Amino acid sequence: MALNADKNHNKTALVVGASGIAGSAIVEKLGENDGWTVLTLSRNPVSGGQPRHVSADLLSTDSLAQALSDEKPTHIFFTAWSRQSTEQENIRVNAAMLRDLLAALEHAPVEHVALMTGLKHYLGPFETYGAGPIPETPFREEAPRLPAPNFYYAQEDELWAAAERQGFRWSVHRSHTVIGHAVGNAMNMGLTLAAQASICKELGRPFVFPGSETQWNSLTDMTDADLLAEHMIWAATTDEAHNQAYNVVNGDVFRWRWMWPQIAAYFGVEAEGFEGSPRPLEEQMQGMESVWSQIAANHGLAEADLSKIASWWHTDADLGRHLEVLADMGKSRVAGFTGYRRTDDSFRQLFDRYRSEKIIP
Repeated sequence: MALNADKNHNKTALVVGASGIAGSAIVEKLGENDGWTVLTLSRNPVSGGQPRHVSADLLSTDSLAQALSDEKPTHIFFTAWSRQSTEQENIRVNAAMLRDLLAALEHAPVEHVALMTGLKHYLGPFETYGAGPIPETPFREEAPRLPAPNFYYAQEDELWAAAERQGFRWSVHRSHTVIGHAVGNAMNMGLTLAAQASICKELGRPFVFPGSETQWNSLTDMTDADLLAEHMIWAATTDEAHNQAYNVVNGDVFRWRWMWPQIAAYFGVEAEGFEGSPRPLEEQMQGMESVWSQIAANHGLAEADLSKIASWWHTDADLGRHLEVLADMGKSRVAGFTGYRRTDDSFRQLFDRYRSEKIIP
């Protein structure tokens, strides 16, 4: 049965992790298309009360079984993860979340499950990030798995086992750093850089690049959350795209030595590039909580708690890498996906939205 979005087909999507950067973009994108009934599942309901929220604890098999016993989604978009202190715990917890969710929906007419992962598939987990042999860039989907534990691999294995058992189709979506709209997210470079720039402007400081010389000078790419949503929905509703793993990035490439001044110009601050060694945000922004509180008070911002705005550690990890990171999109292009974004446009549009919502000054 064809699942193309333009065909008359009653579709019910369950978006898991719907309050996050990727999940909220999927909810918005599905809402723009006729024919979808949308359910959300996350720790917190999606703001506004629409679409309908399913309240469940992803870490509890009983909670999932009870909450989903009467739900009948045809398509599942899984974007959730729970950060643990070690990769072995990441594997145990995150593989179980996916496995238990799919088991709780064995009764449902599930046709497709789209799983979001990322380029740590090629780089390794945070604790061994880029430490061993990695594939040549640009990363291609056919590269073999690294010889190290990785919760992305465990999730793929659970996905494939459930697909074989329950008879649904699947897709895996390996994004690079995702630029998108969310507040309180653990991995949000867009809002983190906006907070850094806003604090620098308030204090009259230069906007200092926190990362490595390699990241400053090398080619790289990123993933717009809106494009990721398009990609996941495309794979879930296109016969030719099912049962495959795909990289998903914007399609352009850039160097941070070019992008950094673009972001600085948006906020009206002086850009300062790499000089000698990395200058991590966790050091640059240490003790800035009271500064952000004052900025929030002065500008009537919606969130005065800096810990809910910025994730310094994640941006430091991304920009501090000592290796080139970019991904090939050829597999998606051949399969028919033509989506594209310019990353500088993605940043500007995101900053405009945060400003309009009084998240940043």
